[in-house]
Amino acid sequence: MFLDSFHADEAGAIRISAAQGSAFAKDVAGDFNPIHDADNPRFCVPGDLLFALVMAQNGVASRMELRFTGMVGADVPVAFIARDDGVTVIDAVGKSCLEVASSGPVSRDRSLVESLVRSYVAFSGQNFPHILVPLMETHAVMINPDRPLVIYERMSFELDRLDREQLDVTLVDSQLNVTGRRGEARLEFQLSANAEPVGRGAKTLLLSGLRAHNTAALQGLVERYEQRKAEYLAASQVV
Repeated sequence: MFLDSFHADEAGAIRISAAQGSAFAKDVAGDFNPIHDADNPRFCVPGDLLFALVMAQNGVASRMELRFTGMVGADVPVAFIARDDGVTVIDAVGKSCLEVASSGPVSRDRSLVESLVRSYVAFSGQNFPHILVPLMETHAVMINPDRPLVIYERMSFELDRLDREQLDVTLVDSQLNVTGRRGEARLEFQLSANAEPVGRGAKTLLLSGLRAHNTAALQGLVERYEQRKAEYLAASQVV
């Protein structure tokens, strides 16, 4: 499985190092959020990597809902506990960090699993700046450019059929509800196979520390993000 290099399986527990989590974020998801940098003291494992591991271990159900309940640090052992209606991911002290509810038929076809994972996390990794920045501009707000905080809260999807090996994920609608200094972004997406719609889903992000929109400050944040991305990609090509 293509996820083998992004985690270690030790006697039933999964460990993800900072280097592995960072590599997944950047190389698979295209996500350059500083919180996924291997040398960041506040490093946390990408939620999309936990999602991918759940799919790899349990397959794709026709209906799935994920709710992130906590962050996972580097090298923290986590266990994937199967339930009748899904999976719970817990850390070493038994604290839940991801709750997955699933129902309907299940496919364990590796091609389908990998295609869905790759397509979804690539879509997910583009949330900033491509989707969130226009939303913030529309609502005349922005996150703190010095300590940007966007929390991946939940995601759900439904598949009408599981007999396709290749899936594409595309954005169909995006909304931002602002309440004081907090915002909730809902990103709706479509799942397609060979241009045929076969499912739909939505992802919810929480934005904290919102303030009045400042074009220069927000543009500076975007430029720093894009510069980090360009530097990483340039260094990767050299290696």
